[in-house]
Amino acid sequence: AESVAHPIKYYRNNVGATMNLLEACLEVGVGRFIFSSTAALYGEPLETPITEEHRLLPINPYGWSKLMGEQVLRDASTAFGIRFVAFRYFNAAGADSAAGLGEDHRPETHLIPLAIKAAMGLRDELKVYGTDYDTRDGSCIRDYVHVSDLADAHLRGLEYLEGGGESISINLGTETGTSVLEIIEAVERVTGLKVPHQLDERRPGDPAVLVASNGLAKKVLGWTPKRDLDQMIEAAYSFFKSNPDGYPEVEGNPEGWPRLAPAEPTGNV
Repeated sequence: AESVAHPIKYYRNNVGATMNLLEACLEVGVGRFIFSSTAALYGEPLETPITEEHRLLPINPYGWSKLMGEQVLRDASTAFGIRFVAFRYFNAAGADSAAGLGEDHRPETHLIPLAIKAAMGLRDELKVYGTDYDTRDGSCIRDYVHVSDLADAHLRGLEYLEGGGESISINLGTETGTSVLEIIEAVERVTGLKVPHQLDERRPGDPAVLVASNGLAKKVLGWTPKRDLDQMIEAAYSFFKSNPDGYPEVEGNPEGWPRLAPAEPTGNV
């Protein structure tokens, strides 16, 4: 996990920046807040699918920084009346290729883009970190959810708050787990290309399994994910075919637009 090697960056971005934004909200009278949280709050799950009532015990600085962010929001809600929805993302994937929007992290850390780029010859072979986990094929299992489904959840979250909804933390996932090796198989199936990959040792801070229960999202927001894994891969593949070098450079931002803040995947993804 990158946050294990660079913890200060994650605390600064996910705790410090959240506090700064909350202070700005208070100054101008904004009383509603959508927070991007993470499944990494749960650490090694005691059971799956994981509900929002599961214990919160992160195993890496990324998870701890997001948990601290949620606590800051709860305290601000109590003290100042700000109402929030904290969305605990599982593994965001896919793209909106019709709008020209996709993943362009530098460096890239997410599994599906890494696998697609390896298949396209845009990067070196993919590394699979750990094949000795207690899972069906020995590799980590994650719950992948299409970014367009996440966008829909955000709109529903805003409507919930505008309707007077109380502060709440909500999982966003599909309730379906896919292993790293199964992702490789899916990328090969969808693209028709081979994914060169190498088996490697485990990384510290990677839980074996993270799969969501999305019952609360269904109950509170009326949200259900509509897109499956193949659609996520198809959308991402379409984006990378059109944008093999990522976003073009723009004036004032030589690395391209948009440059994203640190967002560590929830382990081996």
